[in-house]
Amino acid sequence: MSSREQHDRMANAIRFLAMDAVEKANSGHPGLPMGCADIATVLFSRFLKFDAKAPHWADRDRFILSAGHGSMLLYSLLYLTGYEDMTIDQIKNFRQLGSKTAGHPEYGHAAGIETTTGPLGQGLANSVGFALGERIMNAAFGNDLVNHYTYVLAGDGCLMEGVSQEAIALAGHLKLNKLIVFWDNNNISIDGPVSLADNTDQVARFQASGWNASHIDGTDPEAIAYAIEAARHSDKPTMIACKTTIGFGAPTKAGTNKAHGSPLGAEEIAGARKFFNWESPPFEIPADILDGWRAVGKGGAKARADWEGRLAKADAQLKSEFERRLAGKLPSNFDAVIADYKKKLSADKPKVATRKSSEMALEVINGAVPETIGGSADLTGSNNTKTSQTKNITPDDYGQRYVHYGIREHGMAAAINGLTLHGGLIAYGGTFLCFSDYARPSMRLASLMGIRSIFVMTHDSIGLGEDGPTHQPVEHLAALRAIPNHNVFRPADAVETAECWQIALESEKTPSTLALTRQNLPTVRTEFSEKNLSRQGAYELAAASGEAVVTIFATGSEVEIALGARDLLEKHGHPTRVVSVPCFELFDQQSDDYRKKTIGNAKVKVAIEAGIRQGWDHLIGTDGIFVGMHGFGASGTIEQLYPHFGITADAAAKAVEARLHGK
Repeated sequence: MSSREQHDRMANAIRFLAMDAVEKANSGHPGLPMGCADIATVLFSRFLKFDAKAPHWADRDRFILSAGHGSMLLYSLLYLTGYEDMTIDQIKNFRQLGSKTAGHPEYGHAAGIETTTGPLGQGLANSVGFALGERIMNAAFGNDLVNHYTYVLAGDGCLMEGVSQEAIALAGHLKLNKLIVFWDNNNISIDGPVSLADNTDQVARFQASGWNASHIDGTDPEAIAYAIEAARHSDKPTMIACKTTIGFGAPTKAGTNKAHGSPLGAEEIAGARKFFNWESPPFEIPADILDGWRAVGKGGAKARADWEGRLAKADAQLKSEFERRLAGKLPSNFDAVIADYKKKLSADKPKVATRKSSEMALEVINGAVPETIGGSADLTGSNNTKTSQTKNITPDDYGQRYVHYGIREHGMAAAINGLTLHGGLIAYGGTFLCFSDYARPSMRLASLMGIRSIFVMTHDSIGLGEDGPTHQPVEHLAALRAIPNHNVFRPADAVETAECWQIALESEKTPSTLALTRQNLPTVRTEFSEKNLSRQGAYELAAASGEAVVTIFATGSEVEIALGARDLLEKHGHPTRVVSVPCFELFDQQSDDYRKKTIGNAKVKVAIEAGIRQGWDHLIGTDGIFVGMHGFGASGTIEQLYPHFGITADAAAKAVEARLHGK
């Protein structure tokens, strides 16, 4: 058998697994795997450095299927190359409840799925973080331990989504030359021809963003191989526009949107079997072809063994640090470092904005945890995300620790996820809380994947100066708290900020958002506690003078207001306690006894937060008093706005007394 015949039969194995799985599920997207099978076969059989028996090998090449609807391409490759958890039964159970073969690839469901892709453009944008992560780790540990490529298969939709421009502009600027993107250039989207909505010259767009980009025939194995080889010798990232036919081989549906998002049907599949001269029944791969694919899956075993040999011979300290970072474990002295810092804060009692408190905490953290990678979406001076240890990462120096993401919140958040998923790094990035709207899709996916991405969101309320309601977040805390598996922290002072950072760094399977103030706040935790009280999500900060008649719950900048209201109410003979609530999500995870005790049974329950009420009723009940925002903000100084919207100690105390007196 000629090498071309062998290639064709290996590619056809992908096509028929995909066709038959989609048909059995009566759901899915067969067109992409059929059109891209040649690209995948060349990449996996001739270039991709991986070992199916060691899927988490740190120096493997990464393959990211950004066009996640074509998931059967990836699942077919994982089965064919011999990943242990991707069995033929999983292929047969495509899209069925409980299977590893979800409708779109989901990180953690099966080995070999590097990131969750589905929302188009996300995989492409994640890949920038993957590729940057490789360069950062390479600078720290050298070519012997870190030297791999990131390959991406993207579709028309990935390139039309706006996040793609943020991602490719950043990758081009950083000259991430080990990033290689294949564009499945088939001119078809769900609605029909791409020309219905778009006529962008994508190759020119990538070139304008600092990439190599060129057109090839995506069904010609040698053209594909030549393009990959050229890309691997480039000093820029590369986009290879691969001309393909969606649903290639289907007699009437090939090249049409009918091959995109639905099964082909028995007649069309029979025609494809005839077209490709494929005589095997569904889900059966000829033994010689399966053997060929399994050999591909084992092809990286020697490279992996050689790498393991280099790691074993590496300097003991370097090896230990490399392994610690890859395991995602913090340095052993981390807790002690934070405890010492908290002790200092309680003694010094700084009055600073929590964005400044965050910078102060990061100065300590970045000194103790060398794998943190900071950044900001062009708001470094406002987000306070840069410390003395984090110099700028540039195309000439990947050995630093700070990324200037530019005004690209969506691209930043997606790159943070890629950095996190790459391994060995803890990434955080900042913008204004209001612009979490621009980052939210990636924040949601971090939560879905269960990864330690950290988002620093400053200017967290109406107290941000005169920028006005376009910049004043009112619903954003509630919106972020609505995301499952996402810790939203709103610390009240420098001590809580340090504690929240400690929790964020410890939370290996939950992303975190820190919502931080622009305005200065006093230290309310003046007594040192080695215990991280913020870990409980909510705790009693100030006790009542007697049996509590009033409990006031508050977060962030409003804890100071709550304490002021308590003073007023106590003076008027109403025993009042204050509960600080730095994190709803952690409080919800506490025992029933702790939650009941913390909420208490005071006659009047009050929540004070400069956002909307949504989410607070589970603490104060539907009959509790809410002191906060009921609409959008306004332009004005903080001194004007808090009284204007009735978010003051006096207003809170008066509302409580009106309730107590039955008014």
